[in-house]
Amino acid sequence: MTTVNDTALNKNDTARNNADAVPGRSATAPAVRLDGASVRFRTKRKDVTALADVSLDVARGEFVAIVGPSGCGKSTLLKLVAGLLAPSAGTALLGGEPVRGPRRDIGYVFQRAALLDWRSARRNILLQAEMRGLPAPAARARADELIRMTGLDGFEDAYPHELSGGMQQRVALCRALLHEPPVLLMDEPFGALDALTREQMNVELHRIWRETGTTVLLVTHSIPEAVYLADRVVVMSPRPGTVTEVIEVGLPRERAYAATLASTGFREATGRIRELLGAAGAHD
Repeated sequence: MTTVNDTALNKNDTARNNADAVPGRSATAPAVRLDGASVRFRTKRKDVTALADVSLDVARGEFVAIVGPSGCGKSTLLKLVAGLLAPSAGTALLGGEPVRGPRRDIGYVFQRAALLDWRSARRNILLQAEMRGLPAPAARARADELIRMTGLDGFEDAYPHELSGGMQQRVALCRALLHEPPVLLMDEPFGALDALTREQMNVELHRIWRETGTTVLLVTHSIPEAVYLADRVVVMSPRPGTVTEVIEVGLPRERAYAATLASTGFREATGRIRELLGAAGAHD
């Protein structure tokens, strides 16, 4: 397997600046660190271990994808990073700071856009500013920038029912990025889209990530999506979820979609992931 090339190791300056601007954060610490993290749930019938002894570092400005069987704890891992769940053992850190509760310095994109039907695209994006008490003029300027960046020009005043599924997810992405979070968590954000729209969103997300320098942690069931988008792909085992292997994708950061999918590096990485999951052809 080839390793990430020198270009991929040069982290975006914007990511460094965003991280350095957060009070109490070390400029040298990983953006995300899980150290021996385990999560156990108690149900009426038995105790369930969702994650077991997961350790992972995500560098600033890096794009890391997580793949694995259904129920292996991928979404649970994101919730640990977001502070929505506390680890039963081990630790979760953001920028070197222990996660001790829900974090306001992240962005989160879910499978469903979860837009408010009675608010326009722009006002759905600005909901983030209202909830955080951000200055209105700066928030509007940032929203306009994101609308241009995601190709939503001309649809700012459209309501969710007037937008396609892909456009709704673009609005959700803008909303998550409005406050310029140093870390963006994405939980199967394109799973409900048709294949063509999903490809287009992959290309757009990759471009936006390169432009913003945000650290991204993406959960997906699609192996090609993971390899196309990420610097590294974390392959997880069936429950209780553990890290089976971390794959260095070894592709340049600027990736033409068709050429990337036809490349030797792409085929090697997807083949290795399928081999690890033991289900070649069972994923997209």
